[in-house]
Amino acid sequence: MAKGKPHMELVDHEAFLSKLTTLFESAKDKGSVWMTHKRLTYEDEGDTDVDAKASDKEYSCLVRVTDGKSTNFSTRVKPGELEKFHGAYGALVKASMTTMRKRDKKKEKQRAEQAALRKKKLEETVPMAGSKRGNGHRKRQRRIKAVAKQEEARNRVKSEGVDIKVTPA
Repeated sequence: MAKGKPHMELVDHEAFLSKLTTLFESAKDKGSVWMTHKRLTYEDEGDTDVDAKASDKEYSCLVRVTDGKSTNFSTRVKPGELEKFHGAYGALVKASMTTMRKRDKKKEKQRAEQAALRKKKLEETVPMAGSKRGNGHRKRQRRIKAVAKQEEARNRVKSEGVDIKVTPA
């Protein structure tokens, strides 16, 4: 076992549900809870032939929970107890769902629109107009800097693997 990783504790169903309740309460304001379900298999025979008896076997289920830090525990659920366990487990998980934050879809949509505008802006070329001397000099210098900045952004995006079409303005 790696140093620093806590040991996975195997507990009975009642202890599992009570520990899960306390874990949900501790992660209410800040934190995460990871839950995994896994079917346990029996590998007592080395036969490669698939026979009719193998399909009749019922397998236990292993349910693991961790907070990613110090709390790790699991329980083994036998096939006959699975329905009862999942009823209690499902009710507990549903009750704890009220503490989850809702996704802010407005902000996500706004970010996507802003990203689309940035990409569109990268596709357009900056026109180089104005004289080299006189009244349009400063304007031309600002546009030269804008073109250089746009090329730098295009190169950065290309290095990330995104294709950009450049359209003349």
